[in-house]
Amino acid sequence: MDDSVRVISTSTIQAPSDNNINGNSTDFLKIHLTPWDLQFLPMETIQKGLLFHHQTNTDPSSLKNQIHHMKQTLSTTLSFFPPLAGRLVITQHQQQEEENNSAASCYIICNNLGALFVHATAQNTTVSDILQPENYIVPPIVYSFFPLNGVKNWEATSHPILAVQVTDLLDGLFIGFSINHSVIDGKSFWHFINSWSQISRGVSLNKHPSPSPSPSLKRWFPNDIHQLPVHFPFTTDQFIQTSKPNNLGERVFHFTKEKIAELKSKAKAETDMNITISSLQAVLSHVLRSVVRCERLDPQQDVLFILLIGVRPRMIPPLEDEYFGNAVLLCDFTMKAWEILEGGTGKIELEMNKMISVNSDNEKIRNSYECWLRNPKLLTRGNFTRCYTLTTSSSPSFDVYGNDFGWGKPVAVRSGGANKRNGRISVFTGAEEGSIDISLTLQYEILEALGNDMSSCINVNGRDHVAVA
Repeated sequence: MDDSVRVISTSTIQAPSDNNINGNSTDFLKIHLTPWDLQFLPMETIQKGLLFHHQTNTDPSSLKNQIHHMKQTLSTTLSFFPPLAGRLVITQHQQQEEENNSAASCYIICNNLGALFVHATAQNTTVSDILQPENYIVPPIVYSFFPLNGVKNWEATSHPILAVQVTDLLDGLFIGFSINHSVIDGKSFWHFINSWSQISRGVSLNKHPSPSPSPSLKRWFPNDIHQLPVHFPFTTDQFIQTSKPNNLGERVFHFTKEKIAELKSKAKAETDMNITISSLQAVLSHVLRSVVRCERLDPQQDVLFILLIGVRPRMIPPLEDEYFGNAVLLCDFTMKAWEILEGGTGKIELEMNKMISVNSDNEKIRNSYECWLRNPKLLTRGNFTRCYTLTTSSSPSFDVYGNDFGWGKPVAVRSGGANKRNGRISVFTGAEEGSIDISLTLQYEILEALGNDMSSCINVNGRDHVAVA
């Protein structure tokens, strides 16, 4: 943790025993993990956080009441989200000699051991330090606003599944959320945050605190699955700790609604095929092309683009929108550097459309799921190093700026240091309707070049407003 961030207190927050789904019973709810969940065990947690301005000058007693209110409403919210107050259980199984001798299984036990709540202070940091950082690079102190740094998902056998850190700033506060990625995906992540903020406002207004919609906790498995829990090869010593490059930085680029419309129009003119181009595809294609140009890659260099696609509405029958767990498919396509530069954004969007189309039908999703059951494979950093790789996570469809805990809406969203690697892209909705924020993790010199390449950037509120090349 940064020396300028001081921890004031740490607490364990449990759901009230009279409201919790398990009550006082020792027969705790067990939730078996699916291949969608298990693949993330070697990775780090999902870390996203919200930045708030103080509405008025906040005195110490008011801050104390604010923290108490957050703890109280978190406890209430955990009643509806019992996996987040539980722990993982990993069991090693004895195998026949001819079989894999490192088979394991994993489930969530909803035992209400609780979530971690950290209250910290960074009294030398202001909201503008984060919104308007020097050289537009996200200041490293932001990563100290998140708990569970460096903790892998499989370590939730002893670490909490959910951890929250509220950091007091000179003129605001930052709420950092770290949640185990083997338990939930991005959609479920924001479902929980949205519910907590909703309950927090309801308690303030003396309304009955109940999230709408409530989560659906049952995991999806094929009807003909032969074995539960799912067995997979796993030993903790197979995941070698690798140091992260120290020359990486993070920069946030802001695409306005108007600029996105220009990008879509430009891409449409570059392709003669009648395809639907989404706002996100237009932005990502523009970003991909700019990154490749600034990296000055060899023209024959393979560039791998990885995108997480949500499968809830693509299943037949579709999964509930409130399905609480992972329901994502890793999809990718590869292009030569010269194709990306010479083909324009229209060519990239054709490849992106093809990738999504091929991977998003019900049969493909089920085949991928069943293939994993036959040949389990966990994600590691080595999965992303076979060529120059850009990996995209999160979505602009998540409700970020509606999270009012009772003292106003957030002014920005930032991600933590977990899973940061060269070529990492995080996507968020922008503060203004129809806008998109793109967070890029790359080498410092590439980020500086991008500020010029993604064409004349004017810094407003700490984000690079991008004009179209």
